[in-house]
Amino acid sequence: MQKTVYLSLGSNVGDRQANLRTAIEKLGELGENVAVSSLYETEPVEFTAQPWFLNCAVALRTELMPKIFLAKVLAIEQQMGRRRTLPKGPRTIDIDILLFGNAVISAPQLQVPHPAMHQRRFVLQPLAEIVPDVRHPVLKRTVRELLDNLPHNGGQVKKV
Repeated sequence: MQKTVYLSLGSNVGDRQANLRTAIEKLGELGENVAVSSLYETEPVEFTAQPWFLNCAVALRTELMPKIFLAKVLAIEQQMGRRRTLPKGPRTIDIDILLFGNAVISAPQLQVPHPAMHQRRFVLQPLAEIVPDVRHPVLKRTVRELLDNLPHNGGQVKKV
């Protein structure tokens, strides 16, 4: 049974655009990429002493189950040189699972919906470009509504 998974991708090390393109291509091996947002240059949040990110959102149809999908996403990050040495620190690629169909998952390694997605402009702005009317299964609000309700001091997000 196919589910549509919504992902947030980010990179701030090396050729950021090439890193995103490579990750999107590799994600295509896990299912069918059905939508990819524009690229957005975004100011780092939380750990701010690092280069700016390029971010995008991806909608992908897959038959994989959530935990298997997560394992494959983590493998892509590792293959692309991601090293988790500093929490929220610089990275060649970061792939976050935002939504997995309408599922609500609370497991040690996987929280869906992503627990902070509704607080992050760098996640919601690209996602709203491709699926503004998708509803958050817990908050019961659309991506557009979540974006419109964010304060405007949450870090700069500029379409490239």
